[in-house]
Amino acid sequence: MESTGGPYLNTAAVTSPVGIARLLQMTFGCTTFSLVAHQGGFSAAYGTFCMFVWTFCFAITVFIITCEFTHLHSCLSLSWGNFTAAFAMLATLMSVTAAVIYPLYFVQVGCYPIGCEVRDFRIAASVFAGLLFVAYAAEVFLTRAKPGQVTSYMATISGLLKIVQAFVACIIFGALVNDSQYGKHVATQWCVAVYSFCFVVTVVVVAFSVTGKTALLWFPFERSVVIYTFGAVLLYVSAAVIWPVFCFDSKYGSPQRPSLCAKGKCPWDSQLVIAIFTYVNLLLYVLDLAYSQRIRFVSHL
Repeated sequence: MESTGGPYLNTAAVTSPVGIARLLQMTFGCTTFSLVAHQGGFSAAYGTFCMFVWTFCFAITVFIITCEFTHLHSCLSLSWGNFTAAFAMLATLMSVTAAVIYPLYFVQVGCYPIGCEVRDFRIAASVFAGLLFVAYAAEVFLTRAKPGQVTSYMATISGLLKIVQAFVACIIFGALVNDSQYGKHVATQWCVAVYSFCFVVTVVVVAFSVTGKTALLWFPFERSVVIYTFGAVLLYVSAAVIWPVFCFDSKYGSPQRPSLCAKGKCPWDSQLVIAIFTYVNLLLYVLDLAYSQRIRFVSHL
């Protein structure tokens, strides 16, 4: 192996503001899932999701710190700047979700019936879960593209929005499979096709950016992404019109929540969640289209 002529260890990986943020992420993440695993406890799908978020983010953060500290990231076939920016945004979204879900379902004011010690552990875990979200949000803030700065695509507003769009689509999919009755009408099936198509293409855009393979494509990647974003806006506009009509219009669905609907098992609730996040994603794609006019793609950073 040839020597690069420089230091073998990159101390800036742990002493720079971004490095300190990552060390805090590692510390808060380890503390959170340790508190939950030791005494706080978790159950059901919500608790399992929270534990997955904390352990997954902790593992990837340790991997990033190790690679940057030892320069091993230069041996990986990844666009490192795109990878770290994409993960920081994803971890921010996942950690804020877990920071809301865990206290909502597992924290209580009184000690009965879980006991005061378990309650205290759960409260402490919730506090550190919130701090974990702040640490990841701080990294996104520190690494985001500044005006006029040449940086990796995933660090730009448009690149960060791609992660948020995919995350919102996952929320929509979760509501779809929760007895949303989307198969009753061809029109609502069209909406599902819109959500699926846009999600897949968005993930492909992120994957090509993270792997740094955009320069190998035979077509102009940046122009194709802008054209796709415009198409996604049009598709989401159609879904934003069709879904509420076929779910909440009295001719096809119910304008109000049925009184006999059980909590947590009501198709109307799922349909409302899908409608709300359809408009959220439509707004995200519009913002993405606006910001994509002002950036230049750099695949090798």
